[in-house]
Amino acid sequence: MARALWKGSISFGLVNIPIELHTAVHDHRPKFRMLHAKDKSPVRFERVCIRDGSPVAWEDLVKGYEYQKGHFVVLTKEDFQAAALNKTRTVDIIDFVKAEEIDDRFFETPYYLTPARGGEHAYALLREAIRESGRIGIAKFILRDAQHLAAVEVIENAIVLTMMRFGDELVDTGQFDFPAVGAVRKGELDMAKALVNSLAAEWDPSKYTDEYRDNLMRVIKAKMKGKKIKVEAEAEPREAKVVDLMERLRQSLAQSGRKSGHGPAAAAARRGAKKTAARKRTRAA
Repeated sequence: MARALWKGSISFGLVNIPIELHTAVHDHRPKFRMLHAKDKSPVRFERVCIRDGSPVAWEDLVKGYEYQKGHFVVLTKEDFQAAALNKTRTVDIIDFVKAEEIDDRFFETPYYLTPARGGEHAYALLREAIRESGRIGIAKFILRDAQHLAAVEVIENAIVLTMMRFGDELVDTGQFDFPAVGAVRKGELDMAKALVNSLAAEWDPSKYTDEYRDNLMRVIKAKMKGKKIKVEAEAEPREAKVVDLMERLRQSLAQSGRKSGHGPAAAAARRGAKKTAARKRTRAA
C-alpha cells in the first residue's frame, strides 16, 4: 500500500476511528523542466532580492502579507502556529447533509480514508451508516497548518474525503450578465432538448481520455528514438458566418439521427426538415 499522506482519526459524536489519508487520483500529465537552449542543461531558478539584485538563501527568507502595494506584514513560524487553532489530527464531522443540496462548485480534490490497524470494524460501521442514510458528512480538519472543509461520503467500499471550498471562495453569479430564462423560445427549447436527448448515454469514464496528453507522449517517444516530427501548418480560421440557430439545431439533430436512424432525434430531424421544406415551397409560390 502507498504511504499515507496524513494519519489521524475521524470523529462523529463521541466516536473516534483511526484512519489514514491516501490520494485518490493520479496526474498523468508529462512533467517538464526548463533547459538552456544552447547546451540543453537544466536551468536553476534563483531567489533574488528585488532591491539589491543579490541571491537570497532559503534560511534568509520570511513570509510577508502585502496589505498595500509595497507594504508588508512579516509573519513568523510562531504567528502561523498561533493562527492554527487547536492543531488536532482529527477529521471532525460537524453535520450530515443531503448530497443533492451541495453545489458542485464546492468540491475539489478527493482522497481515500482507510482504516488504521484496530479501526476496521468501526470504519465499516461508519461507512454503512453513511451509505444507509444517503447523506454526506461535512467536516473540518487541519492539514499542513491550514484548516480545510471536507465532504465525507461512501463510494463502493471506501470512505472518501473530498476537499471543499468555503462559501466565501465562490464567485457570486450576480456580477455577470447571464441571459434571462424568458429569452428562449419554446420551439428552440424543444429542438435543443431533443438534441440533448439524442446524445444521452450511460456514464462511462473510460470513454473520455486526454487526447492531447496521448499525442504529446507519442511526440516525446518519437523524439527519444531520434525521429523528426513534422507539424502541419494550422489553417487560418475563416470568418464566422451568422447562422440561424434553429437551422443549426436541425442540422445537429439530423446528424445525430443519421447515426442511430431512429428515436426522438431522428423523428425531430425529419419533422424539422419537412417544416423547412414547406416554408421554402411557400416562399417560392
